[in-house]
Amino acid sequence: MQDTSKLTDIASAVSSNATSLDTVWVLVAAVLVMFMQPGFAMVEAGFTRAKNTANILMKNLMDFSVGSLAFWLVGFSLMFGSDIGSFIGKPNLFFTASYGNDVPDLAILFFQTVFAATAATIVSGAVAERTKFSSYLIFSVVITLFIYPVSGHWVWGGGWLSELGFHDFAGSTVVHSVGAWLGLVGAIMVGPRIGKYNGKSKAIPGHNLTFGALGVFILWFGWFGFNPGSQLAAAGADNSHAISLIFITTNLAAAAGALSSMLVSWGRYKFPSLSLTLNGALAGLVAITAGCDTVTPGGAIAIGAIAGIILVFGVEFIDQKLRIDDPVGAVSVHGLGGAAGTLMVGLFSTNGGLFYGGGAKLLGVQAIGVLAVMAWAIGTGFILFKILKSTIGLRVSRRIEEEGLDVYEHGESAYN
Repeated sequence: MQDTSKLTDIASAVSSNATSLDTVWVLVAAVLVMFMQPGFAMVEAGFTRAKNTANILMKNLMDFSVGSLAFWLVGFSLMFGSDIGSFIGKPNLFFTASYGNDVPDLAILFFQTVFAATAATIVSGAVAERTKFSSYLIFSVVITLFIYPVSGHWVWGGGWLSELGFHDFAGSTVVHSVGAWLGLVGAIMVGPRIGKYNGKSKAIPGHNLTFGALGVFILWFGWFGFNPGSQLAAAGADNSHAISLIFITTNLAAAAGALSSMLVSWGRYKFPSLSLTLNGALAGLVAITAGCDTVTPGGAIAIGAIAGIILVFGVEFIDQKLRIDDPVGAVSVHGLGGAAGTLMVGLFSTNGGLFYGGGAKLLGVQAIGVLAVMAWAIGTGFILFKILKSTIGLRVSRRIEEEGLDVYEHGESAYN
């Protein structure tokens, strides 16, 4: 009896230590993802003009601030609460319910909060330099309170897409494409910046590519929390192997995206473009996010390289053919990159992918998920932006846009 009691105590201690390790890993990964917020701020500020820098920094700060409150208030429960017809989670105010996670629910809340803030932040770049701060603030609340949690429930909360077998490990579609499609609608409805399309598309250079490059390196670093952290556990050999694979696939895809976009831009425009190469790295990161846990290192390189190529042509097509003004290329990086990466899970996944003998079933399910989430984001985004445009308005006046949003919208400038 004494030996049995000792074994029970040992087993309990091992289980407790494993839970502690898993919890610390989830929280450390969440901090890495939170650090992506200044990365987004630097990219967006660097790729736009100096006169709007304070406005951009303020939007990124508020994305995380209001997003944290809104997601805690009810967004998390809509995303992860028990099903209401496979469409939405059961609402619970102020995070008072129990969700039965292996690690403490509060740790999962923080980890998922930083993801929700990321989805909101993506929109900021697409509508930069001409959008009212008050309108943007309302949008940021609504996306983290409702739009993002609902489609997120379909995939990560046990909703209808997860029941179909849709695979989006860390959010190529759930996080990145949602933000991008909302940004696309916003960019269309707010209209292009003054002087952007005078007969033909005119480049409006950003004021500081050093900031842009710093932001990309920060985002690349933070992605090692974004993807490996989504394992939500670190204890045990299986989790250790899984996390290690995800680190490698994430890094290789980013490197391949940077290289392919550089080569394509070099061949197409006669110069190896820094801005396109930076965005190519981000496109590779976005694309690998869906299947980072289930592809080989070689598959990750292919996914990243394809995303980098799509990025270059996507930026050109959206700007010159569709004539949609997206100052930082957010739609190409996060929308096209996210959709392509999600679809490529159906090709490169070692668990059911077409190239690994799984047939076309997974590819079909991935396509359904991409289109469904896209339709949801575009539809709800249109309704939201239409309401804002018809009430308080979306766009600043011509004088404010020409002289800069910093002084008129915030009463201060980033540079004095």
